Amino acid sequence: MAISAKLELRQGQQLVMTPQLQQAIRLLQLSNLELTEFVDSELERNPLLEREEAPGAKPAEESLNDRPDERNTEPDDGWLDLRKPVQDHTGGLDVDFGNVFQEPGTGEPNSVANAPSGLSWANVTQRMHSGSDGESDLEEFVANQVSLREHLSAQLPMTITDPVERIIGQYLVDLVDEAGYIPPNLEGLSDRLGAPLELIESVLTKLQTFDPPGIFARSLAECLALQLKDQNRYDPLMAALLAHLDLLASRNLAGLKKAIGVDMDELADMIREIKRLNPKPGLKFGSVQVQPIVPDVIVRAASDGGWHVELNSDTLPRVLVNRTYYTRVARTATSEKDKGYLFDCLQTANWLVKSLDQRARTILKVAEQIVRQQDSFFMYGVQHLRPLNLKVIAEAISMHESTVSRVTSNKYIATPRGIFELKYFFTSAIASAADGEAHSSEAVRHRIRQLIDAESAEDVLSDDQLVDRLKNEGIDIARRTVAKYREAMRIPSSVQRRRDKRLVERLGGMA
Repeated sequence: MAISAKLELRQGQQLVMTPQLQQAIRLLQLSNLELTEFVDSELERNPLLEREEAPGAKPAEESLNDRPDERNTEPDDGWLDLRKPVQDHTGGLDVDFGNVFQEPGTGEPNSVANAPSGLSWANVTQRMHSGSDGESDLEEFVANQVSLREHLSAQLPMTITDPVERIIGQYLVDLVDEAGYIPPNLEGLSDRLGAPLELIESVLTKLQTFDPPGIFARSLAECLALQLKDQNRYDPLMAALLAHLDLLASRNLAGLKKAIGVDMDELADMIREIKRLNPKPGLKFGSVQVQPIVPDVIVRAASDGGWHVELNSDTLPRVLVNRTYYTRVARTATSEKDKGYLFDCLQTANWLVKSLDQRARTILKVAEQIVRQQDSFFMYGVQHLRPLNLKVIAEAISMHESTVSRVTSNKYIATPRGIFELKYFFTSAIASAADGEAHSSEAVRHRIRQLIDAESAEDVLSDDQLVDRLKNEGIDIARRTVAKYREAMRIPSSVQRRRDKRLVERLGGMA
């Protein structure tokens, strides 16, 4: 058989994702915080990009038209303003999300300082002398909330005077977590500090007298014991109760009563006293600030009975391209390398402006469709949440499901019923028992919680009984699905719930 070489022409189609489109897709799935970080990095790297952040700045159109010597006089040139279409200066850069396929594998007083809650004298002294012209800044003083570490550090020199003990004490202060606990193993700490274990334990005993009571505990039992000692309520019976907290946690009152040696009435009084204590005394002080959720979309009720959907302008980076600066610098560029660099910067800047605009419009389009599909939820609540999947939204807005998936990742919507992640509105369907409209799984979970919350100690519903109740309401659901939903909501079994409710009744209604 002879082998010969030949040329052959074939025609075919394949989807190629350009680097620009890949980057645009990555922007689409970023949260608003991640997007801000990305834009900041681009502003530092690209000299042709600018952003106006000064408070009270003029609108984009005024800024551009009032300063023709520094900006291009074209209106909206480069600004991300959704009121008007963004002009295409990208030269056909690929940022179209319309047909993107899934990528493969994808207040108590301070007893030590005697200052208001959350304040220490060290902080008071510092702020009383930090005002302008020698005057105190009262607003800053009142608004400030010291952390737990600052509060404990201010008490340290008042209690411990020995330099060695103070070093150990400061080290232990640095080990305290937000709840007020320290690691239980002091042997390792002895090796690191090169100090005898007895000395460390002696310092720890002094630290455990600090405010708030219960601080520097190594376990929950020790934390509660320290608070009882501070109230002069720690006795052998209380010590026995704290030694059997596992029985209290499992609601084994019979075993607990036998272990302590008291009757039920006295046990109930002891449990009430334990419940008045604070298991996490450190949480009353300031700590690391948690970044609040900033919604990407805001939904408001419209005057005509509908809903007004808009983007949160605070999450939209306002970026412009300084074309005048590009023109000025390009005139002085002589080498091909410099010209190539400037052209790349211009292309990147133009691409970023268009990508940000396309991202914002896509998010708004998806959010509007979600609101349209889940109108009953916004009107009447979670029980009226409809089953919804990505395909329904994708077909309604003529986009691919992968694009909708990226848009709904890490994006939040502020509604009259609260702030929700966009993915919250996509729920599976539970069949109707009477050939009616299917029910949303989230609505079914909400109904299960309502039924359980309405239980009494004599009428606790088992999973089978929950199934029967739901079927009577037209929801066809299996017992294992009810159990799965109940466990996902951290609701205990019917046996445990009955035991808990009886315990609450015995304790006089204290939860």
